[in-house]
Amino acid sequence: MQLNYLGLAVPFFIFFIALEYYYSRRKGKNFYQYAESVANLNVGIAERLLDVFTTGLFFFVFDYLHKNWALFDIKVNWWTWLLLFLATDLVWYWYHRLAHEINAFWAVHVVHHQSEDFNYTVSARITVFQALVRSMFWSVLPLIGFPAVMISTLLLIHGLYPFFIHTQALGKWGWLEKILVTPTHHGIHHASNPEYLDKNYGDVLIIWDKLFGTFAEERRDVKIVYGLTKPLGSHSFLWQHFHFILEIYLNFKHARGFRARWKVLFGKPDDLDPRYRSVLERHLLNLAPGKSPQPTTAIRQYVTGQTIFSLSLLFVTILFEHHLSRMQLVLFSLFIVISLINSGAILDQRRWIFYLEYARMVLVILAIGLFYPNSWTISVLLAVVVLITWYFRPIKRYYFQLLYAGSGH
Repeated sequence: MQLNYLGLAVPFFIFFIALEYYYSRRKGKNFYQYAESVANLNVGIAERLLDVFTTGLFFFVFDYLHKNWALFDIKVNWWTWLLLFLATDLVWYWYHRLAHEINAFWAVHVVHHQSEDFNYTVSARITVFQALVRSMFWSVLPLIGFPAVMISTLLLIHGLYPFFIHTQALGKWGWLEKILVTPTHHGIHHASNPEYLDKNYGDVLIIWDKLFGTFAEERRDVKIVYGLTKPLGSHSFLWQHFHFILEIYLNFKHARGFRARWKVLFGKPDDLDPRYRSVLERHLLNLAPGKSPQPTTAIRQYVTGQTIFSLSLLFVTILFEHHLSRMQLVLFSLFIVISLINSGAILDQRRWIFYLEYARMVLVILAIGLFYPNSWTISVLLAVVVLITWYFRPIKRYYFQLLYAGSGH
């Protein structure tokens, strides 16, 4: 049986997340906030899921560039591996730095910095948009002459190492602090304190930050505050992904002249008018600034169940990818994405979520019909759809009574 063993990354990451959570509870540390962790995992699940459709694309691009446009024919040996490691780490540094300094790049990277926690779930906050932009930078490597196999192999290392430095559980690493990017260094990078802004961009080696003047040491007199300088105030899956893109759009729309519009796209985040963020929050979120509703016990239980199911379905989808039809793969993916949007909206206690629940129900019925395509099954499923549609309003009312009871909604 042909399996996609990349699916094993899901239980691998969950194991270390659970281990860190257990450690933090044993030590009485507040490393994890419930809603933050769910929002972090939602972003990570979506990125892993979209990898199913994009895996191989980046390798194809690197291979094409290498075979057709490479300046040199670099052979595979120990010193070219070392050279490529240094090159990928340097490219990563500059991609990461520019992703903080240029609005068009920050729009796809900002999601990674939205969490007010700093733990292993935060490492999951990578979007497929960021992966696409990052690959633009990697494309210089095959143009130089490095084979696609070498690049893809080292990028796996560059993807795995950052996971382990998104933690407060490992402390300082002694003399390695002078060479490697450690949890201490990367925690500073995720801080919103003025003293720590725009520091420590490195991925594996900290030497680039020291060389280019962006290194910052942890200070004992400064308590680290994680997240954005202006907190997001929402756990909405859609808002997390698109709020800054919308901010750029409004700034661009109201900018006058070419220079002003160029600055909106390629200037720094500080160059944008902060009033448009407030306008968007008022019209799209309708939340008190900087605040998000506290989840009730019922909400926690329901969202936890959804998250566990989404992770399980993600694991199965990736592992058995080659045994699923294209339609089954699309239905599973849509179900997961709708679930991610739904759980974030539930944490924000939105009223429109029941329409997503209805959409999920339809997807489940379609999936069952695909797996068991006989007339009796289809007749029963159609009857279920008709009944739920007929009693839509009373079911919706009862749903909210169960879910939002005691929440003020």
